[in-house]
Amino acid sequence: MSSIDRSQSVGGTRTYEVRTYGCQMNVHDSERLAGLLEDAGYVRAPEGADAADVVVFNTCAVRENADNKLYGNLGHLAPKKAARPGMQIAVGGCLAQKDRDTIVKKAPWVDVVFGTHNIGKLPVLLERARVQEEAQVEIAESLEAFPSTLPTRRESAYAAWVSISVGCNNTCTFCIVPALRGKEKDRRPGDILAEIETLVAEGVSEITLLGQNVNAYGSDIGDREAFSKLLRACGKIEGLERVRFTSPHPRDFTDDVIAAMAETPNVMPQLHMPLQSGSDRVLKAMRRSYRQERYLGIIEKVRAAIPHAAISTDIIVGFPGETDEDFEQTLHVVREARFAQAFTFQYSKRPGTPAAEMDGQIPKKVVQERYERLVALQEEISWEENKKQVGRTLELMVAEGEGRKDDSTHRLSGRAPDNRLVHFTKPDQEVRPGDVVTVEITYAAPHHLLAEGPVLDVRRTRAGDAWEKRTAEKEGKAAQPAGVLLGLPKIGVPEPLPVAASGCGCD
Repeated sequence: MSSIDRSQSVGGTRTYEVRTYGCQMNVHDSERLAGLLEDAGYVRAPEGADAADVVVFNTCAVRENADNKLYGNLGHLAPKKAARPGMQIAVGGCLAQKDRDTIVKKAPWVDVVFGTHNIGKLPVLLERARVQEEAQVEIAESLEAFPSTLPTRRESAYAAWVSISVGCNNTCTFCIVPALRGKEKDRRPGDILAEIETLVAEGVSEITLLGQNVNAYGSDIGDREAFSKLLRACGKIEGLERVRFTSPHPRDFTDDVIAAMAETPNVMPQLHMPLQSGSDRVLKAMRRSYRQERYLGIIEKVRAAIPHAAISTDIIVGFPGETDEDFEQTLHVVREARFAQAFTFQYSKRPGTPAAEMDGQIPKKVVQERYERLVALQEEISWEENKKQVGRTLELMVAEGEGRKDDSTHRLSGRAPDNRLVHFTKPDQEVRPGDVVTVEITYAAPHHLLAEGPVLDVRRTRAGDAWEKRTAEKEGKAAQPAGVLLGLPKIGVPEPLPVAASGCGCD
């Protein structure tokens, strides 16, 4: 082993790094990839390491320049690999599923290419590539085993993703994900609830149900009310304080789901409901199965049943053929819905999608001008909606790493039940991620709230205990990496929801 090899290995054990691009599904898949590698004996590369022994790219195919970004990163690693015998590079995820035959041709120094349906094969493929000294390309055309049965390395101790389905049955013209992830495949409700109970037993107090089209859950198992039943079942799990889900589709958002949200105390008053466009004509071209009236009707019902719900959305600006009148319809829906937050995207061609071949592609200058108008309107609405929170007393789950200025401002950060980010004054007593504090909101900005007065109450939780235990294990350099469990995933924290690339941009 060369000196550069030794510098990156831990106690002679091979190190790994997983680089993740795209949506929540990819983030959760990367937790599984990390768990698989650690179960196979690898250890995570130290922070700031120049290169690990194994670098895994978990890719996204949604953006127009996704492949350029991947090949740029692969090119950056080529000289490092050449100087480091034994280093391996693997490429997985949606782009690997799509470009299976071209990745090794364009980047012959890649050792393994694997798809979205066979992530469990990564350790075997790495070993096969090492022994045979040639690239291994293995892309399964259908799901081999539901990925939640794989080992998982969760990142923190108080919140976790729980996949309830994979794949999507929709055919939106701007989205390539169904072609890469396949048709929807649902997990059995008993398996989902068993995983949640396992997580709660480990100290998790918040879970996020995850699916490409999460509220279509049940279509594969023949129960149209399966999702609302699942929400209600989550309400019966002792110790589970917060339940969220992402991302639903307006087509499948039925009254029984709204009732379950309103009537189940631990289902949080938060909803991410992708709009994409306010124009009926554009929605039809997108092959979205709802129209403006249906969408606003859902929002109205949710607000009637859950008055303090924070509703967020995704919007695409500049879809092919979008006119000024179409765009004004989108602005109209934004004004009517009064979203707490909107993730806005300028349309870009997704290779392999019907929309990429449509006539009426909008000039960049026009798209940019519409985008700026939409962002300005939503910024104004977000600020106005946040100002309504001033004076309210809220329970926050203390978060880890969400306040970039917390150290300099002597504050901590947490998430309100509706998922708003709140920065609050650090109390004298110890507060750990996963603990719950009660504060009064004193100031509102467009994207966060402040609680500048003293903390009214601190409740130490089992989630905080779990975080403290994991931190002690890390500091003590425990021999067994925390967060790996064969079969069912262990504890961890998902990205704050919703994220900018929500639902692969296909919701």
